[in-house]
Amino acid sequence: MQGEHDSILLGANVSVAKTGLLNAVQETISYGANTFMIYTRSNRGGKARPIEDFNREAGLELMKAHKIVDPVVHLSYLVNLASPKEATRTYGKDVLREEIQRVEYLGFRYIVMHPGAHVGEGESFAIEQIASALNEILTGTEKLFICLETMAGDGSKVGNSLEQIADIIRRVKHADKLGVCIDTCHNYSYGYDVVHHFDDFLEQFDGTIGLDRLKVAHINDSKNPFGSKKDRHANVGEGTLGGDALKRIVHHPQLRGIPQILETPGGKYKEEIDFLLKQSDDQQ
Repeated sequence: MQGEHDSILLGANVSVAKTGLLNAVQETISYGANTFMIYTRSNRGGKARPIEDFNREAGLELMKAHKIVDPVVHLSYLVNLASPKEATRTYGKDVLREEIQRVEYLGFRYIVMHPGAHVGEGESFAIEQIASALNEILTGTEKLFICLETMAGDGSKVGNSLEQIADIIRRVKHADKLGVCIDTCHNYSYGYDVVHHFDDFLEQFDGTIGLDRLKVAHINDSKNPFGSKKDRHANVGEGTLGGDALKRIVHHPQLRGIPQILETPGGKYKEEIDFLLKQSDDQQ
């Protein structure tokens, strides 16, 4: 499902309650969006709902009718491939393997995952753990990209800096199956000034990782100040990044054709998408 390279793809994190993919697409249509993100399983753990119950055909048909493209699946937060506990790490590997199969069944191209947390063992330990797990999981035959998400620097999480993400990718044999998901809230909170210097951030991304790996963007405002190392999303225009900065990012030429996903607090997706797309005539 290749998105149009010259178009803005903007959507939100939507629900698969009851009717699965069909519900996600119907919610996306209600927001006037042309892409979306889902979780196929609960972040609270437990057994995943059978992917065959997601009404795939009806959902895909409705997507086609409404020109909705390149949806994203987010991996459960419970997955921590960096964990020093072997049971936790084994669980994470099993879930990711299963999720790859589930997402390939749906025919989607992107799984976004948080790289992991070292839980006191240190950054170098975590990076090696994550890369090692990905080397066990990836066969090179996957029909999708595992997108490592840039984090905010809170707790013992890794993958906060572009260099950390690049270090993980360098250690993975089937690195052609890896992409990156940036998050405006995380980047700003970590210390990348995407409000005033987004072009510089992209240039640094290109030099460190390569812009060809930028596959997904999470568009979130932040409840905390620049460099706070805290991950708390705010609604668009109600946080420290501000609506104008997020609008500039959404309309940036480098993000055309890349799914941009809102993960802001509930209930305002339609309003936020309308706001972010509003100046499209002026900026295109």
